[in-house]
Amino acid sequence: MAASGPTRFAGASKTNEPDHFDPQQPILDVKPLNSMPYIGPPTMHPSTTTDSDAREKLKPTVIILPPDSTREQWNKALETNKSGIVLTGAAARGQVGPIIGLVDIGENEDSYLFRVNLPGVLRDENFECSVDIDGEVFIKGVTTTGEKTVCKNSQVFKMQTQNLCPPGHFSISFQLPGPVECQKVTLSFETDGILEAIVQKKLP
Repeated sequence: MAASGPTRFAGASKTNEPDHFDPQQPILDVKPLNSMPYIGPPTMHPSTTTDSDAREKLKPTVIILPPDSTREQWNKALETNKSGIVLTGAAARGQVGPIIGLVDIGENEDSYLFRVNLPGVLRDENFECSVDIDGEVFIKGVTTTGEKTVCKNSQVFKMQTQNLCPPGHFSISFQLPGPVECQKVTLSFETDGILEAIVQKKLP
């Protein structure tokens, strides 16, 4: 029985010549014996980007401002880079080694968690961490690492390398993903140099 509709020829040619339709051959309208929709796991297509490329895209933008920057400059920098981290002072001068100001942010249904790398930062009256209602985190303090000369146990050492954050005042600012209850913050700053905080989200 001749089929109605467009004619298609399926099959693999044994030579490099293109497939040709033979008008003398009958066209059969054959229905499949059985047809089921595919219900297995989704087919994975090879990605055009590597895992390292994907990780690179996730890295936050680091914005370095001069130490005498105004609050308006801070806010403008954060508005244009919602996932950015703003550094000034000693935090902005660190080159290699355990860099001050690296930030990790997590969240669950009702809270945000953030961790900030603060090696060599004094936990004294100069240290401050505040969280605004809009989710902006502001940290300032003093670092003690990176000196040219170190005195320990009545001994004086002249440093051959200075890869840690330079000594001095610093400030760090970054934005949480959403507004928070700024009075409901749990802070922990232990001797490992990691500042950790849990902040309750402001729920509608």
